[in-house]
Amino acid sequence: MNMLSNPQSAQAGIDYKAKAKELQTNLSGLQIKMKENKLPVMIVFEGWGASGKGTLIASTIKLLDPRFFKVTSTLPANEAERRYPLMKRFFEGIPEYGKLLVMDRSWYRELAAARIEQDIPRKEYERRINSVNIFERQLTDDGYLIVKVFLHISKEEQKRRFDKLGESDATKWRVTDKDRYQNKHYEEYRERFEDMLEQTDTAYAPWNVIDAEDKQFARYKLFEILVESISAALEADTVYPPECDVAELFDMKQMPRLSEVVLEGKTVEEEEYTERLKTAQKQLAKLHGRIYKHRIPVMLVFEGWDAAGKGGAIKRVGAALDPRGYEAVPVAAPDAREKIHHYLWRFWINLPKDGHITIFDRSWYGRVMVERLEGFTPSERCAMAYREINEFERELSECGVVILKFWVHIDKDEQLRRFNDRMNTPEKRWKITDEDWRNREKWDQYEAAVDEMIQKTSTEFAPWVIVEGNDKKYARLKVLDTVIERLGDELKSRK
Repeated sequence: MNMLSNPQSAQAGIDYKAKAKELQTNLSGLQIKMKENKLPVMIVFEGWGASGKGTLIASTIKLLDPRFFKVTSTLPANEAERRYPLMKRFFEGIPEYGKLLVMDRSWYRELAAARIEQDIPRKEYERRINSVNIFERQLTDDGYLIVKVFLHISKEEQKRRFDKLGESDATKWRVTDKDRYQNKHYEEYRERFEDMLEQTDTAYAPWNVIDAEDKQFARYKLFEILVESISAALEADTVYPPECDVAELFDMKQMPRLSEVVLEGKTVEEEEYTERLKTAQKQLAKLHGRIYKHRIPVMLVFEGWDAAGKGGAIKRVGAALDPRGYEAVPVAAPDAREKIHHYLWRFWINLPKDGHITIFDRSWYGRVMVERLEGFTPSERCAMAYREINEFERELSECGVVILKFWVHIDKDEQLRRFNDRMNTPEKRWKITDEDWRNREKWDQYEAAVDEMIQKTSTEFAPWVIVEGNDKKYARLKVLDTVIERLGDELKSRK
């Protein structure tokens, strides 16, 4: 379908100015309902240079409460932003539940125009298309409304507007060499825009192509689209999509069940431990320097039973690293600000920049464990997380992030021994909580959930490593050895 050949266009004899004014008032009233219903809305403006994006954005926000909306203008990624995966800056900028974000250009400037202006390879372009579609689907699955508008004008109209802007000293600065280049190569841009629109026109985030040559019609049509889209979203019932078979979407790695993991005999004597720990930490320190030199970002994810020894393993890894090049992120229950965003938001904002290491003490996997078993999130929404998590990790992997995930495993008797030890040791008592004891009562439920989590999220690009943890010394060495081996392999593959 040629979307730019069939834009929503003006008809003769209609007073679009009056119709737009009425709709603008309706839009103001809908903002209150958005806030009450905690509906987050993103309005994405794309289109040709001089197609009127700025004017329409100003009209859109004119009657809105400025406390509940934000307008952003997306510029090309700067040097700092290029040190992270492409979608990071957009995910961290999503609006809170109940608020409105208006975007003057968006993630789409990394697509069609980038193919011409940056000459990105087709394969990279297709990867970005897939990332955008996943990003939009994950947000709409979480209840976000994304309204995408492309303002279309002809080559002749664009040139006329550029020329008019160029006639005045007050406005000629708005027409850049890149704008003139776009007009000169209009057909090439149009072809790329067509391809972009068709590949990202989805049921959950469709495109609205508006003929913007008649400015009053464009204003009216925009308000009509916004009023209809927001009204429909407010009236819609929450319907979660069915759980998908992740094995059909990702290359999965076969993993054992926890009951099949042998814990007996996985021990290390103190003397051997001391020597091997010293050697491993020296190796890891050298690798960290090489990782920084090659600008490779690394994520270490630690999950496991309460009192399994995650903290001790993290401490031994951190002791080997340059403190300027790593960060440990403890993950607890989401705070007030985190609760009013998509659950992955708080992890996107903590990604490592290239050459750095981020260690997560617990992670996004709480979505399919504690949130699911304790009923903090609807079970249907939790079931969607397996796919979302795999997509999140694949996106990072494709952007060059090395991901290592550890499940530190102990048996029930060992956990009880450690709980009692903490209770009976004053300086350790702070480590044990009533919640730990409650979780222990649900051991079998948690074990089933962990088995499902590992089976559904152990992929070739981000596999789980099960660490036998009844002996803390053995567990720490296995973690260090695994990190050393993986980083060594990664450095060899990138030469």
